[in-house]
Amino acid sequence: MGTFKAVVIEKGDGGQRVALKDVDESELMDGDVTVRVTHSTLNYKDGLALTGKSPVVRRWPMIPGIDFAGVVEASSHPSWKPGDAVVLNGWGTGETHLGAYAEKSRVKGDWLVALPANFTPDQAMAIGTAGYTAMLALLALERHGLTPESGPALVTGAAGGVGSVAVSLLAKAGWHVIASTGRAEDEAEYLRGLGAAEVIDRAELGTPGKPLGKERWAATIDAVGSTTLANALAMTRYGGAVAACGLAGGMDLPTSVAPFILRGVALYGIESVMAPLALRREAWARLARDLDPAALSAMTTTVPLAEVIARGPEILAGRTRGRTVVTIA
Repeated sequence: MGTFKAVVIEKGDGGQRVALKDVDESELMDGDVTVRVTHSTLNYKDGLALTGKSPVVRRWPMIPGIDFAGVVEASSHPSWKPGDAVVLNGWGTGETHLGAYAEKSRVKGDWLVALPANFTPDQAMAIGTAGYTAMLALLALERHGLTPESGPALVTGAAGGVGSVAVSLLAKAGWHVIASTGRAEDEAEYLRGLGAAEVIDRAELGTPGKPLGKERWAATIDAVGSTTLANALAMTRYGGAVAACGLAGGMDLPTSVAPFILRGVALYGIESVMAPLALRREAWARLARDLDPAALSAMTTTVPLAEVIARGPEILAGRTRGRTVVTIA
């Protein structure tokens, strides 16, 4: 047994402390696969854990980080052998199970997905839970029967992680994408580069509106929640659908039944942490097929592990753009 570097959250009487520390391998949790982690990423949930702004972390001490890409070092699981390149998203890592901001992780083999052949580990983490969630949302809209011919697609929080990937995926699939962001003046060029046809200021959606508004879009991928989600529903076309996957604007939903019973609008909840393996594999296969590598590169910033602590407050304040890859080794 040796030691490895990890970001560790500890809780004391004065609140939580976060630091880069040496951790003994004996402290790794139960699992049948040990992985040498090479890359992770920064998601909104990671920002909540790093700052303690929300009770994401459920045990202490905790290594945060809900995503990793790495190489299997040891395995007693029948699906994995040393040398296999793997990806993990969710399953409580960084919340109840020691997470990804570490040089090593021990997890259940059932939590792992093979790294798609046409992605490098850093590209997989440029996608991360945010991009994987965006694809889950697109799959839900497609299962509803929506296509680009149904009408425009709205993406809220468009300059963030989920939003950036969602804009790119929808545009690549042929949708007319309306991107909503609180930084419209600064991010319009960036979002148009990802494929947005229109960029609107989130103020159009961020103030309380009518139970039903003008029908503007057939589909929405929403990472904001609260009043923004309520307005997105109110302006969804007859028979359209909204896929909700975030709460950056709040957990409340100040809406009425009007969009559902008068326009037949559907609201799909997108849950990525415990999604079944078959759905994960479908999402990653579609990402490998449909996500433009150039668009992914344009939305990605890379930082070392030691810098991720400082990035936590930045993502919560909406001062990050797109995706952030964390290099571990």
